[in-house]
Amino acid sequence: MYLKLAWRNIWRNKRRSIITIVSITFAVLLACTMRSMQLGSYERMIENSARFFTGYIQVHQNGFWDDRMVDNSMSEDAELIQLIEQTEGVEVAVPRVESFALASYGMKTKGAMVLGIDPEKEDQLTLVKSKMIEGEYLKPDDKAVLVAEGLAEYLKVGIGDSLVLISQGYHGANSAGIYPIKGIMKFNGPIQNDQTVYIPLAESQWFYAMEGRLTSIALVIDKAKHVDRIVTSISNEVDTAQLEVMGWEELMPEIVQGIEVDDVSGRIMLWILYAVIGFGMFGTFLMMTAERMYEFGVMVSIGMRKWAMQVVIILEMGIMSAFGVIAGILISLPALIYFYNNPVFFGGEMGQTIESFGYEAAYFFSVDAVIFYNQAWAIFIMATILGFYPIYVIRKLKPVSAMREA
Repeated sequence: MYLKLAWRNIWRNKRRSIITIVSITFAVLLACTMRSMQLGSYERMIENSARFFTGYIQVHQNGFWDDRMVDNSMSEDAELIQLIEQTEGVEVAVPRVESFALASYGMKTKGAMVLGIDPEKEDQLTLVKSKMIEGEYLKPDDKAVLVAEGLAEYLKVGIGDSLVLISQGYHGANSAGIYPIKGIMKFNGPIQNDQTVYIPLAESQWFYAMEGRLTSIALVIDKAKHVDRIVTSISNEVDTAQLEVMGWEELMPEIVQGIEVDDVSGRIMLWILYAVIGFGMFGTFLMMTAERMYEFGVMVSIGMRKWAMQVVIILEMGIMSAFGVIAGILISLPALIYFYNNPVFFGGEMGQTIESFGYEAAYFFSVDAVIFYNQAWAIFIMATILGFYPIYVIRKLKPVSAMREA
């Protein structure tokens, strides 16, 4: 009976009810969009860094991450790689040699990050093949390199040109080599795009005079949320006095800190939005209460108990909040799914300006379920708090005075 009465009360004044529902819908729509953009940028940042730089999990010699030199490399152990790949949640263990070198062509020289890779396994981690824009992909026995587009443009090199690499190898050995450029890659991140060179794993081991050694093993895992469990499982199986198993949060603490700081500012903006929308909702509740004072007085006069009237009001607010939340989610979800699959990239001067600060020039969106149910809870809590006003008014109601004043 109370539910039926609440439903009829909502639609007795359609304009008032629609204003309330639309204000809630707008709040949910805007909050979902803001939060989706924020979480989407975090996910992209983590994915780019984890997939290109470190992997979501990395196994390396103790001390390597603090001092990333080839001297802190570890032995290439087929049994270790097999053990890691047998761990639940691990799809592929990707061996790597990571170091730096001077890349030179003609009169131009630039520092480059050189990655020695197993071509097939590396593609499962960093999707290198999909980033090829010119030339051919590497084969395990090639004595050639792939160069990122930005580095190629700086050095003014193309397919078939010879790239000179100069560095320091294992235990101080001199490292120098001339390699034909087999392909050009394009990365979305400006840092990767301006300084990356890929070389087959065996050739990188020869170049750095570290045959039979690796600097790290990066892992492709089934789900990012399983990182902690997989790290614990592998740590229990390997000699942690010699090897270190680290998840992406340990590998990239600066990204975690940056996300935490930005997340706080995003939440502040979100609560400011809620405050603005909350005042709008309170205005409609205030209007609703003032318009219905005569009705409240009559209902109490004919014998309806105040607590029953309060229950009806609570149900009215709950129904309108539910309509607003559902409408906001239904409107925002298709748009967010579209932009999740089709990020908004910036071109021209704006894109160049953003990239000059080291960021990818695009808006990325997330469709994580937490975005939607968090907004729903926030709106329901807000409606509950604001609903105390009409409940308080009904509790203090004096029927004769209410009808006279109305």
